[in-house]
Amino acid sequence: MSDLEIARSAAVRPIEDIADAAGIPREAVEFHGRYKAKIDPRLLPEDDGVPGQVVLVSAMSPTPAGEGKSTCTVGLADSLARAGQRVMIALREPSLGPVLGMKGGATGGGYSQVLPMDEINLHFTGDFHAITAANNALAALIDNHIHQGNILGIDPRRVTFKRVLDVNDRALREVVIGLGGPTEGTPRQDGFDITVASEVMAVFCLAQDLDDLRERLGNITFGYTYERTPLTVRDLGVEGALTLLLKDAIKPNLVQTIAGTPALVHGGPFANIAHGCNSVIATRTARQLADIVVTEAGFGADLGAEKFLDIKARAAGFAPGAVVIVATIRALKMHGGVAKTELAASNVEAVAAGTANLLRHVRNIEKFGLSPVVAVNQFGTDSEEELDWLLGWCRTEGIDAAVADVWGQGGGGPGGDELAAKVLAALDRPVDFSHLYPLELPVEDKIRTIAREIYGAGNVDFSAAALRRLAEIRANGWDALPVCMAKTQYSFSDDPTLLGAPTGFDLHVRDLVIRTGAGFVVVTTGAVMTMPGLPKEPAALRMDVDADGQAVGLF
Repeated sequence: MSDLEIARSAAVRPIEDIADAAGIPREAVEFHGRYKAKIDPRLLPEDDGVPGQVVLVSAMSPTPAGEGKSTCTVGLADSLARAGQRVMIALREPSLGPVLGMKGGATGGGYSQVLPMDEINLHFTGDFHAITAANNALAALIDNHIHQGNILGIDPRRVTFKRVLDVNDRALREVVIGLGGPTEGTPRQDGFDITVASEVMAVFCLAQDLDDLRERLGNITFGYTYERTPLTVRDLGVEGALTLLLKDAIKPNLVQTIAGTPALVHGGPFANIAHGCNSVIATRTARQLADIVVTEAGFGADLGAEKFLDIKARAAGFAPGAVVIVATIRALKMHGGVAKTELAASNVEAVAAGTANLLRHVRNIEKFGLSPVVAVNQFGTDSEEELDWLLGWCRTEGIDAAVADVWGQGGGGPGGDELAAKVLAALDRPVDFSHLYPLELPVEDKIRTIAREIYGAGNVDFSAAALRRLAEIRANGWDALPVCMAKTQYSFSDDPTLLGAPTGFDLHVRDLVIRTGAGFVVVTTGAVMTMPGLPKEPAALRMDVDADGQAVGLF
């Protein structure tokens, strides 16, 4: 059966039952239909206990199809619940970009899914629409200020804040606005990003509460005066209006897995072009309600996990108690030189060659003082010979590893039991967590540290535009911000075709974008785009609605 068919066949419990089981009082629950709800953290009971431990799920460098990280996150949480643990999941919300494009949704797969998967993947509770509206309201207010006399002296050539849309639309990457004469505004070059790459999304996901959300929105730098003085949303005086647009969206969304484990699904920045983690508010809420919180960071550990550890964990003031790195036999074979069309054939030699990629991810996580557990996400095409060889290799390298069949058996069944046991053992071990770099390090040195220590680069090549931006960062006192790398997810380098574990390459920094509201600097490398395009045959071609109004062709 497809993921959608499996999800439809599941016995979904009323969301109030899930809330009750999680210890959420009814007054904190705002219902969105029978199976979804928003939780108001302000109405949760005071918790004097120790916050729940965080298990971060990351992965090796993925193939274009993804390696099932969300599936393993859900399956692991279900398996921990099956072992008698008080568990909650904290996931990101899916973007319509990949849903309608190529990669798919973000609700897991097989018998390890969060439900209702079709509604979560399509609009959900409207959070992304609220973020898009707040972002574009700010863009409109900026242009209106210029049109209505421009008291702040905004230089139209130096407005850095872009409009956004939650679909892949390459035609909107570069546009000209304000055409049509004096009554239509001031003509200027502009462009669109996808919503998940916006600063409003990053602010939304890093805010601690409603007051912090307002403060961060006010701190957003949207452009410069003619004298090149930075201008913020606070200068416009509209941070309150933007907060108003987000006041309901900022409440985490409660759903459930097929096995009935509670899940908070909230926020959704991509990890290749943004910081790739669910909201701090959702994670903190889950830690208040559960003893173990299983969360994920997008794409490989070189992207999502590094940003979780250096940006989110730093902003939220906590460290993970354990890290899981998801690996698949097919991804190992692809990094070992096998073509995508030949991944189904058993090939132990290619698996062995591909372990260089996995090993680097493991050693990178160890640089943060953490010892990861490798979860081998099992596919039907995996041979016993390949799986046995990989587990033996992990033992030789001193790496804890377990095969997890959570797609086929679900975490509610035995498929994730061994993985759950290894994660529980990891949670019992002491953690000596540290960030990869101190904030006092200059931005260019932070970039070099990540490039060399995490990616394996030999040199960082800064473009002329990037060098100008670095000078601007120093001049404006922004050097103490962490960095958020925007890079292809398929390779440690900025070249998506350079697989395995390359070393000594040049990392090409194209530009830097200052995010003073989010509190980091985005570093764009190679040809990565903040507004993706659709593939030749997008997933939208397979989607429809049946006579009963039910989704068709959704994974």
